[in-house]
Amino acid sequence: MSQLTDDLEKRTELYVEAFNAGDAKAIEDFYTEEAVAVWEPGKPLTGQARRDYQREFLSHGPRMTAVPRQVFVTGDTALMIVDWVIDTVDETGAPERMQGIGVDVLRLCEDNVWRYAVDDPFGQQD
Repeated sequence: MSQLTDDLEKRTELYVEAFNAGDAKAIEDFYTEEAVAVWEPGKPLTGQARRDYQREFLSHGPRMTAVPRQVFVTGDTALMIVDWVIDTVDETGAPERMQGIGVDVLRLCEDNVWRYAVDDPFGQQD
């Protein structure tokens, strides 16, 4: 069952739920086929590289909170500014906290669901 939605605020909540569940398949449904993700500053990923990176990251059991700060919509394009925090573990197993202000571009797809076209969690550095 799809958890996708056309409501941008609710969409963020559903994304966080899928992320925290470690559900890579569900997370993939939140992206357009050609989406670009920049999960490490300066290293954009697309296609299979994006999916592989995401699956590997989720395998470590990270937990996220995310709150939209601003949402701008024009036609079938949305810009979201999102405050987020992820608690995870580093390569040695030590606790690690990551946080940032994401700058995300979403597209309203043919099935009336908003999906990431660009996911840049580090888009706005403090």
